[in-house]
Amino acid sequence: MPGGSWWSLWDSEDVETRATKPITALVALRRMWDLVADDKWVVFVAFCALTVAALSEISIPGLLAASIFSAQSSDTVVFSGNLRLLVLLCFTSGICSGLRSGCFGIANMILVKRLRETLYSALLFQDIYFFDAEAVGDLTSRLAADCQRLSHVIGNDINLISRYVLQGTGALINLLTLSWPLALSALVISSVLSTIFLVYGPYQKKAAKFTQEYTACANEVAQETISLMRTVRVYGTEGKELERYKQWLEKLAFISVRESVAYGFWNLSFNTLYRSTQVFAVLLGGMSILTGHVSPEQLTKYVLYCEWLIYATWRVGDNMSSFLQSVGASDKVFRLMELLPSDQFLSKGVKLQRLLGHIEFVDVSFYYPSREMVPILEHVNISVEANEVVAIVGLSGSGKSTLVNILLRLYEPTNGQILIDGFPLTALDIRWLRGKIGFVGQEPHLFHMDVKSNIRYGCSRDIKQEDIEWAAKQASAHEFITSLPNGYDTLIDDHLLSGGQKQRIAIARAILRDPVFLILDEATSALDAESEHYIQGVLHAFKNDMKAKRTVIFIAHRLSTVKTADRIVVMDGGQVVEMGDHAELLLKDGLYARLIKVQTDTLA
Repeated sequence: MPGGSWWSLWDSEDVETRATKPITALVALRRMWDLVADDKWVVFVAFCALTVAALSEISIPGLLAASIFSAQSSDTVVFSGNLRLLVLLCFTSGICSGLRSGCFGIANMILVKRLRETLYSALLFQDIYFFDAEAVGDLTSRLAADCQRLSHVIGNDINLISRYVLQGTGALINLLTLSWPLALSALVISSVLSTIFLVYGPYQKKAAKFTQEYTACANEVAQETISLMRTVRVYGTEGKELERYKQWLEKLAFISVRESVAYGFWNLSFNTLYRSTQVFAVLLGGMSILTGHVSPEQLTKYVLYCEWLIYATWRVGDNMSSFLQSVGASDKVFRLMELLPSDQFLSKGVKLQRLLGHIEFVDVSFYYPSREMVPILEHVNISVEANEVVAIVGLSGSGKSTLVNILLRLYEPTNGQILIDGFPLTALDIRWLRGKIGFVGQEPHLFHMDVKSNIRYGCSRDIKQEDIEWAAKQASAHEFITSLPNGYDTLIDDHLLSGGQKQRIAIARAILRDPVFLILDEATSALDAESEHYIQGVLHAFKNDMKAKRTVIFIAHRLSTVKTADRIVVMDGGQVVEMGDHAELLLKDGLYARLIKVQTDTLA
């Protein structure tokens, strides 16, 4: 093509994107049909109305020409008959067009709704590995912008493509009926337009795919920057963040310029050929009248149907271009929808009649797939008895949190296994087991809901207001909750609560679940000394409840909180290096004793 490499839509950074085989239009149509198949009657009614409307509209030019020439020849009977038929066709076309538009609009609403539902469902049931690899902004962009791009596919693109294909076919049949030599000229021009579209259509589809990719990347930068605005402001990196965002905007502009120029050439081709059709129609028609091969009435019909054919060809190409753009833009949406749920959700595990709370780590090793040469855990063997309080301590990066993540089955161990009451963790129903676990992380993230909804989040049993208040009191949270503007009905946002208050709400949530296993990952790190001491007492009392025995595992950097644990596990470099109670470990004078000494010296 003229311009050579200027038309190229990618650069060296896009090799991975280019390597992916694109979703074809037929595959996209089949998947969209699967989404609306349960309400296919709406689509059938829409296509029936479309067919009647298109046939009515394509009959009007011939009747108009016949009416004009019957009036000229003073044939009153034919003129009045044609007039009545024209009125009937106009009403039929108008009613069916309204029904067509309404039904296609409903079908499109159903498509986008189920598309988002299916995509969201596919994302929710993926392994944590998937979310480690995918950016949050990219996924939310797929759910919002990419799905929205399909919001006019049925209601506009498929609707109009079908309409103009029918009208173009009707126009061609009428032209062939009038004079096939004259019809041939219009058919040649339509073929030239179609050939041009065969080049332009796939190009625009690729451009749309890259546009959505770069839009998702730009959204990710913006979302990350805005969510970390305090960090950006403190470090004064507003300029750098703006440059990061502008890089993706420049890529978007790069694609948009080429797409716009390509569309300009497509419009240029249509307008030139469309006007040429009118000139050819008059030239060839006039010569045919002079030679006596056609009548003026036939020429009028020929000109009208010739314009219908060329216009229909252009509109089919234009709407097909829009459709291919939507398919290209939604390429990754369809790929994400293909993802199978995690094995955890597919396999049906065992539900124990009675869960005691015994945990055993048997020769557990773990490394992340992206870092196979960097082991996180190596041959860990720990046995936690039922109703035992076990503290896990160690330097940062020693594998403490990873051990908890594997216990929660957020990740699967590379080697070894975990036993719960003697049963392999992988053999148990993971949803049932998680219902028996109360977990509080180091930085608990609360949902944008009211306080009471956050506390009862994840509880399957019937929860009353007094239950919520009891849990809040146990977590030393009731007092500050009642001081909020609307008490337990106060809507939580990022800046309403301090870190310690968020942790106390998270602890209340864990207590309310009445769990067999209580797992705390630095759950008291943001509490002041008095609250921490109180919460530790509550947790031990909670654990020793005679009506329901519980196993408690907690990770702590603040070693003053682990002294009362039944057993302390000391980790270093992904391995268990010491184990025992506080007094025993001090006598060993190992890593634990050194950590205690360092913290004591620091406080002194």
